[in-house]
Amino acid sequence: MFDSKDLRQFEEAGISQETVSKQLEHFRTGFPYPEVIAPATPALGIKVFSEVEREEALKAYADFQGDVRKFVPASGAATRMFKDLFDARLSMERGEEIKADSPSASFFENIGQFPFFSDLINTPGFVREDKMSMLSALLDEGGLNYGSLPKGLLKFHKYGTKSLTPFEEHLQEAARYAANSKAETRITFSVSPEHLDSFKKLEEVSIDSFVKRTGIRPEIEYTLQKKSTDTIAVDMQNLPFRKSDGLILFRPGGHGALIENLNEIREEVVFIKNIDNISREENSAVVTEWKKILAGKLILLKNKISSYLTKLDGEYNISLNEEIASFLEETFCVKLPSLPEELYKDFLIAKLNRPVRICGMVKNTGEPGGGPFIVKDADGSTSLQILESAQIDLTDPKQKSIFAASTHFNPVDLVCSLRDYQGKKFDLRRFVDEETGFISYKSYGGRPLKALELPGLWNGAMSNWNTMFAEVPAETFNPVKTIFDLLRDEHREH
Repeated sequence: MFDSKDLRQFEEAGISQETVSKQLEHFRTGFPYPEVIAPATPALGIKVFSEVEREEALKAYADFQGDVRKFVPASGAATRMFKDLFDARLSMERGEEIKADSPSASFFENIGQFPFFSDLINTPGFVREDKMSMLSALLDEGGLNYGSLPKGLLKFHKYGTKSLTPFEEHLQEAARYAANSKAETRITFSVSPEHLDSFKKLEEVSIDSFVKRTGIRPEIEYTLQKKSTDTIAVDMQNLPFRKSDGLILFRPGGHGALIENLNEIREEVVFIKNIDNISREENSAVVTEWKKILAGKLILLKNKISSYLTKLDGEYNISLNEEIASFLEETFCVKLPSLPEELYKDFLIAKLNRPVRICGMVKNTGEPGGGPFIVKDADGSTSLQILESAQIDLTDPKQKSIFAASTHFNPVDLVCSLRDYQGKKFDLRRFVDEETGFISYKSYGGRPLKALELPGLWNGAMSNWNTMFAEVPAETFNPVKTIFDLLRDEHREH
């Protein structure tokens, strides 16, 4: 199937032939559905902290002397954010009128309310009475180019005469809960190569005012998704999709590829939050408090795990084994299978000595995305997993009813511990479930193709981590998926 030119292409991209062959097999066989036992709910699987537990966690984080970093996936372009406006332009090009009750009509009616409006009216070619010129000024390269830029560079929130981007506001947020004793905050943005310079330019023009306003000096790093994590595309017959020049088409493997980037982080505790989930400053107190609560609880859990693993290094102790088994079940919903006595201790060590994450969960109000579930693993134990609807066999009535009974939603609000009980950094790639992923249908040059997405960063890429789900207030989740979300009360200036 592969000739010498193909093998040279693989080598230049840093992708092994074995990896490509495995990906082709996934196209042919698909991915197995996990066996979902139950939705994770406050009754079982989602921790609801008491006031005492919140105070204990806040104190633990305040006392923490280790290193902290914030990691923000920020590479995706904002094209989908403006889908309705692109559709509206196509309709007008066909000579059709904009319907009064359409989303795009709302855009034109409320255009003065958007935080980028002052930039828009100063864009060459902008005419307030001409809808086509307004869309061109907003979306196209000759104007603000919002249709092609990543969300991190768009203006989301207006404060008086100034408007801020998610990039700037994630820095401010990090300063509130991820600053160290030297008044520094460390933050990593994953960005695409074509937008790296734009992020650096924004950093350059905004950094002085940020330091002056917060008193915190940011240490900003940028990480690029590696070409070696790209995945092969195939045609409808599951054969490698070849471009007109004969080369095989590889595509970015989705946000699951970022496990490689996360693996390069040196700090002990890492906060993860999507670029488009950012609150206005008025809402910062509740966001800051809950970030500290989750981090403090993570530290308490990590200390307990370290204590258990140190004790397991000693003599065989049946009562200790039973205590640890109860801890795993009560804390992480890890119910152990029946095991021979001689394997029990090693099994406990393997289950404990893993990266740990606490995932904030909000009550489901209809937002699209994954949710928390209890799943049966290949080794017979159970675990907590974040699953997308596409990962659940909805043709199975039992699985469908479990999915329907889910009460909470994954807002991508994670705090992670990346070191083992001896202080050594985990190799996060060892904890990925390679049997999870997604196959989607795309096109290239007008030809249909199938694309493969790697196990999602907070789905399969963290499948073999120890996971706690914790209920967090809905106010901590303020995503901007479409341009119209900027008109919601929580994003508007009052």
